[in-house]
This record gives sequence, structure tokens and C-alpha cells, in this order.
Amino acid sequence: MPKLTVITREGTETTVDGQSGLSVMEVIRDAGFDELLALCGGCCSCATCHVFVEPGFDDKLPKMSDDENDLLDSSDHRQGNSRLSCQLPFTDAVDGLRVTIAPED
Repeated sequence: MPKLTVITREGTETTVDGQSGLSVMEVIRDAGFDELLALCGGCCSCATCHVFVEPGFDDKLPKMSDDENDLLDSSDHRQGNSRLSCQLPFTDAVDGLRVTIAPED
């Protein structure tokens, strides 16, 4: 089972097992991280599942869509490694992925 390390806004790191085939957002939500709101439930329409992806996984994740890019543009906290976790498939290929939950806008 692939592992995901989630870093909260306060800097607490927790590694969880995730089910392959879910999105990173679903793994985070199912693990009980309440600060990741994910209000739209994964429809790529709200940007409340914004995370910062640590380097080393760019080639293992899908390219950012125009919709995701537009939503991230609305964030005051966008960085070069910003992604919407609902748009990131969680698979064995991303075992060891580390993400930090972005500050709330």
C-alpha cells in the first residue's frame, strides 16, 4: 500500500497508508485531516484542497490542466509547487509523496 506524508499548516508531519486509485485529496480527507476542506468534493471547482508538492514527483504526476491552473491563480498562496490534491491520482507510482497543506485563502 503506497504511503503519503502530509504536513499540516503547523508543520506536523504524519505518514498514512493510502488506497491506490483514490486522489491525494481523498487520501488526506479519509485520514482525518480536517484543515483540508475540499468543499467541492473533488470536482476541480473550488481550490480548497490546495497543497504544496515536495520536489521529486513532477514526472510521476499528471500535468496541470487549464482549469486547475486557473483555480490556483485565485490563491494568494500559490507557489511553483502548488497543486490541487483532487487532481492528483494516488497510485503506487507516487509512493512516498510528501505534501504540505497550503494556508487557507
